[in-house]
Amino acid sequence: MLSTAADKTPVDSEYHEILRGLSEGSVTKNFDPYLDIDWDSPDFAIDPTDTRWVMPEEDPLGRHPWYKAQPLERQIAMGMWRQAGIAKVGLDFEQLLIRGLMQYLVSVPNGDPEFRYVTHEAAEECNHTMMFQEMINRIGEDVVGMGTIDRKLTMIIWPAVKYFPELFFTMILGGEEPIDHLQKSLLRAGTDLHPMVQRVMQIHVAEEARHISFAHEYLRRNVPGMNPALKFALSLLFPTAMRIMLDMIMTPPREFVEKFDIPAEVMREAYWSSPKSRATARGVFGDVRALATTSGLMNPVAKVAWRLLGIDGPATRYRSEPVRSA
Repeated sequence: MLSTAADKTPVDSEYHEILRGLSEGSVTKNFDPYLDIDWDSPDFAIDPTDTRWVMPEEDPLGRHPWYKAQPLERQIAMGMWRQAGIAKVGLDFEQLLIRGLMQYLVSVPNGDPEFRYVTHEAAEECNHTMMFQEMINRIGEDVVGMGTIDRKLTMIIWPAVKYFPELFFTMILGGEEPIDHLQKSLLRAGTDLHPMVQRVMQIHVAEEARHISFAHEYLRRNVPGMNPALKFALSLLFPTAMRIMLDMIMTPPREFVEKFDIPAEVMREAYWSSPKSRATARGVFGDVRALATTSGLMNPVAKVAWRLLGIDGPATRYRSEPVRSA
């Protein structure tokens, strides 16, 4: 049996105190998608001529010359589909995450504060799925989420929860970091977003901060004491999971490409062959590179893997540090 986390680590009072703090945050700073979002506000009305749907510079396709050369109404239509599509992929990922968290809780012993926090997180993720689906419904695009291949790849989640929980929490970060990075970039830049999209992003970023913090703390606590062979395996699986999840979350699906007849060369340049798009991919993972370094996962072989996967770069100096200019 490969399970390394639930039964090997002694009681850690500092870790438990962090969990209690995160749980209190879930009580005192939480959101309800139907109380804290005024879906029927006139400001939230969907207008297919509203230029705030134009894809922003922060999106690799949105800044591509091909996209900018499209007629405005086409840019808007693509932007509406893209916002709904990202939400649908996020919704699919959240559903997988909820199932994994519930499975993880089966092995949490009595008295462990992980039980309370993880349950809070699962409840918040349920709210996020409702929030994303409501936004998709109001945008009105019949978008797809994860593709068939992506869903098959995520089947590793359930055995990982039981036998390799460190990999499970690595996959959580792989799914959460790209969306969180994009949304924070848009909010920090003051991008003129549709008010409904902006409100959904604000709520998602606020609550995901706790979820990402927990995954970081879990790995920081458990990885150093892992079996050396498993730890080495995780050091290679870590960047691999990040790269796979980046494509799942950030790259538009085939249906989007076909609907808007996007040239294959444009897609290649936007995701991730041009210098600027490669810099975007590297910038997403500064926080997890810092985590890998402090947890002992950034060994010489792992460094090569990060570089070959195109997501190497400097570690952030603090969580959520904006990407530093070269």
